[in-house]
Amino acid sequence: MMKLAITSLLAGSAAAFAPAPMARTSTSMNAFTVDNMPGALAPMGFFDPLGFAEKADEKTLKRYREAEVTHGRVAMLAAVGFLVGEAVEGSSFLFDAQITGPAITHFLQVPDGWDALIVGFIAAAETQRVQIGWVDPKDASYDQPGLLKDDYYPGDIGFDPLGLKPDDPEELNLMITKELQNGRLAMLAAAGFLAQEAVDNLGILEHFQVSMIEKADFGL
Repeated sequence: MMKLAITSLLAGSAAAFAPAPMARTSTSMNAFTVDNMPGALAPMGFFDPLGFAEKADEKTLKRYREAEVTHGRVAMLAAVGFLVGEAVEGSSFLFDAQITGPAITHFLQVPDGWDALIVGFIAAAETQRVQIGWVDPKDASYDQPGLLKDDYYPGDIGFDPLGLKPDDPEELNLMITKELQNGRLAMLAAAGFLAQEAVDNLGILEHFQVSMIEKADFGL
């Protein structure tokens, strides 16, 4: 059931924000500027047509990147959740396999109480993430809301259970770039899934099935 997938998706995104003992990013990565930010690839290079980065100081730039990497992580889970949830709907052991239909409707079908549990879990995880990376509001200027700590690198919340984070700065930049690129694609995919299902009320997997039937009918 898609509901289950979205639930695990949300739970997974929250789990990604759980802290784990891990050394902080090297000081060489603390200087955060347009020139040394990972995430730019040919042929687009550093894509900023509206000039947001050019107008931003280092602290604002870090907030932009924190928002991008976090949304990308959630979107990657969401894209997978759409497909997995719809693939197992009607056959899952959860909620008596009663949750069906397009993924965007699954959350509304969750039994009372579960939705509050899910939201509470995400809130707790997000609170932990804020404590890791954000300056306490009472210690920040009123004109700098959401200020990140000086020693915090955007996205580095200490979650690396498999020990994949490389020690070499160049390899780390490459890994960060790969995550950003996949996250960007996932944000587009998740937005497309949401829009498509909202338009015709068909699940994403149903669209593939309809497409295959139409090709067979027309002999394509």
